[in-house]
Amino acid sequence: MRCMYCEAEDTKVIDSRLVGVGKQVRRRRRCLHCGERFTTYENAELSLPRIVKRDGSRVNFDEQKLRAGMLRALEKRPVAAESIEAVIQQVKHKLQGIGDREVPARMIGEWVMLALRSLDEVAYVRFASVYRSFQDVKAFKEEIDRLTEVTESVTE
Repeated sequence: MRCMYCEAEDTKVIDSRLVGVGKQVRRRRRCLHCGERFTTYENAELSLPRIVKRDGSRVNFDEQKLRAGMLRALEKRPVAAESIEAVIQQVKHKLQGIGDREVPARMIGEWVMLALRSLDEVAYVRFASVYRSFQDVKAFKEEIDRLTEVTESVTE
């Protein structure tokens, strides 16, 4: 690490600490040339796989787009913001864990639907209606019937 004061390349780490929830490292450094002390912050740069959409195009993962879709489905529903952020973090963690360079968008959609099903059934149906492109009321009814079967089998 280059010294901020004299531009020398030899610095020594005096102290390291995690900042926040462990996503950043704070390092206190001392220049071996001029003796000045300074602080640096390091962030891990994680690369997420590219998303392969239905039409075959490839895009970078967009956390804001995922958040917007979930918020649209959860509009006026009693779900805490922390729960939404937890789902987003779960999706990002799964993407990092896969290890592939590309992931089909439908896989992310399935993960989100699974999470929404446990958070709020109305939001789940809303998200599924857009994600699966429901064309009529019959498609809504079939999905609700499937959801009811799953819910009843879990409670038994």
